[in-house]
Order: sequence, then structure tokens, then C-alpha cells
Amino acid sequence: MCNLYSIVPNQQAIRQLAMAFKDSTGNLQPMSGAFPDYAAPIVRNTPEGRELALVRWGMPSSKKALLDAARKRADKIRAKVKPVDFDELLRREPDSGTTNIRNTASLHWKRWIGVENRCLVPFTFFSEFNREAGGDIWFARDESCPLTFFAGIWAQRWTSVRKVRTGFETIDLFGLLTTEPNAEVGPPKGDAGDPHQAGGNRNLDDRELVRGDSASAAVAGWVACGGVEGSETRQTFHRLSAAADR
Repeated sequence: MCNLYSIVPNQQAIRQLAMAFKDSTGNLQPMSGAFPDYAAPIVRNTPEGRELALVRWGMPSSKKALLDAARKRADKIRAKVKPVDFDELLRREPDSGTTNIRNTASLHWKRWIGVENRCLVPFTFFSEFNREAGGDIWFARDESCPLTFFAGIWAQRWTSVRKVRTGFETIDLFGLLTTEPNAEVGPPKGDAGDPHQAGGNRNLDDRELVRGDSASAAVAGWVACGGVEGSETRQTFHRLSAAADR
């Protein structure tokens, strides 16, 4: 599960390769690290055409995920012998977002799979955390680290509580689409690390290889075509050498 990536090329290179006709990012600087729940550049479909924009990373989580989280919080409050207004607790349940989307057949994600909610997420290299290997392991298309794109989806003006201290916010959001990993990115055989354990191994839910690449045909195939399955482009990713690790 990718929760850290970097973007080196300038915005002109991104606009040109993604054929973006509008740019609302201002003076976009290279990003050594794009992190969940922070703004990062995407190229999204809009009624006026493709736009390069800064959008928060993390799509709205499912109702079930929020319900489960609210129940856990309610149990902790009840354990302190305090009253709980569960409906209000659920309404204000913080949701930092879902960064990686795997099951596009889910009813929760289907509303955003249409062409109007598709986007491209530029990156140069991305990281998979591996505690046994000493931390972040970096991957790219090859050692030259060319500009590449994750395929993604975005949601417009979604209202939710992202952080307790900020309360309700109405913001645009995006997430990455993932699928099965290749042998280089995937976990070693026999690795049974708990994907939910804090500070543990990388998420072992074997859906990790991105859709979309740096070729114009594949870029257009995702943001312009009407289907989902027909637009998938599987890519082989290369683990960067220690000298190239970012």
C-alpha cells in the first residue's frame, strides 16, 4: 500500500504529458514527499477540460469503516462511565481518508469511477515500508526515475471531519487505484506480517501495482475511456539501488 511518493519534474512536464489545459496550482515546486491527508498535484477531469490542481490525498472512507471506528470510540467513553450520543459521535467521527482503492466494484467507490471523477497522480518514485529491510524501500519505472502516473479517482467538495481540531471541512479529495503487485514490489513469500499493526510490515493485501503510466496512450486511456477493466495498464516497477534511495 503506497502512502509515500515523490514528484521531481516541474509542472510544465506534468501538464504536457497529461495534456492538462488548465493549471490552478500556482508555482508548483517538486515534492520530496507526498503524504496522506496533505495536498498533492493531480490532473483531473473537469467540465472545462483536464486541470492540474492541488488536492488532499485520501478519499472518503466507507460507512462501515466509520461505523466501526465510532463504535470503538464509544466503547472507550462508556468505559469511563460517561454518556454517549452515538449518532452525534458517528457524525463527527474523524476520517483522514482512504489513500489506496482496491475493490472498484464496491458500491462505495462506484459513484466515483465514472470518467468525470477520474484523475492522474504524477510521481517519480514511491515507497513501500519494510521494517526488516530498515525502513522505506523506493521503486520507480527504472533507475532514471521518469515521470509516471498513478491512475486515481477524485471527489468534489466532500464534507467531513478530517481532524477533530479542525471540525467539518468541505474539500476536494483523491485516492490511488491499485491492483496485484509484481514480484519486485510484492512481499516476500511466507511473509505474514499484520497489515493493521502500527509500524509493522507493508500492507499484504496483494493489490499493489498501479494503473496508468507515462505513455500518452495509457494516460488518455484512463481519463478519457468509459470502461474500467479495458483501461488498465500493468507496469513493471524497479527497486532503486541503495545509492538511488531517496
